[in-house]
Amino acid sequence: MNIDGIAAIVTGGASGLGAATATLLAAQGARVTIFDLNEEAGQATAARLGGAFVAVNVAEEASVAAGLDAAETRHGVARILVNCAGIAPAAKTVGKGNAPHPLDTFARTITVNLVGTFNVIAQFAARAAATEAVEGERGVIVNTASVAAYDGQIGQAAYAASKGGVVGMTLPIARDLAQHQIRVMTIAPGIFLTPMVEGFPQGVQDALGAMVPHPSRLGRPAEYAQLVEAIIRNPMLNGEVIRLDGAIRMAPR
Repeated sequence: MNIDGIAAIVTGGASGLGAATATLLAAQGARVTIFDLNEEAGQATAARLGGAFVAVNVAEEASVAAGLDAAETRHGVARILVNCAGIAPAAKTVGKGNAPHPLDTFARTITVNLVGTFNVIAQFAARAAATEAVEGERGVIVNTASVAAYDGQIGQAAYAASKGGVVGMTLPIARDLAQHQIRVMTIAPGIFLTPMVEGFPQGVQDALGAMVPHPSRLGRPAEYAQLVEAIIRNPMLNGEVIRLDGAIRMAPR
């Protein structure tokens, strides 16, 4: 799919992987709308890109519907969706004092990362399916999983389960949407220099980067965005998960 002039939505686009993706898409001529709960950062990023920002909770059906309405009013029906919104709490199955993992923490992680991703996919796809196909396509969806879906570490039960769900639903959704000429792909990033990691001491950042076989460093958000662009432009990429991780396989801790 050609990116120039196409309406695009990036969830979690106020910072990190989402902001890098929104930046690249805008530079390629896309009309970008950012969905995020961080209004200050979201507004600033959208203004810098000449795009739009809508405060959206991806886990709420009505919030996503309202966000899509606002994006459509500004830019027309979106044909590109990149799902980057997510949370990453850490808790062991049995914690200090033999306390069980808080169920609300587990449920919230699944709700935001998995249910939220599906919520945006379904509502976006329903609108894209009603458009006219352009060069044999009506839309492209790129989801964000994590290497934790395969190599979940200690304390990542909730996060790994949520991202494993994103991996698991990629192919069946791609099959569902094939009749509508909408492709679905997922990227599973390794350790990237996101705002959370940037908050770590430099020594910790260096140690994390050293874990990556090659290139032996942290991933750059722009590299995630580059893969998003390649997926959008290549019509044969569909129904697959791509690890973007420098060949890392995460240790237990």
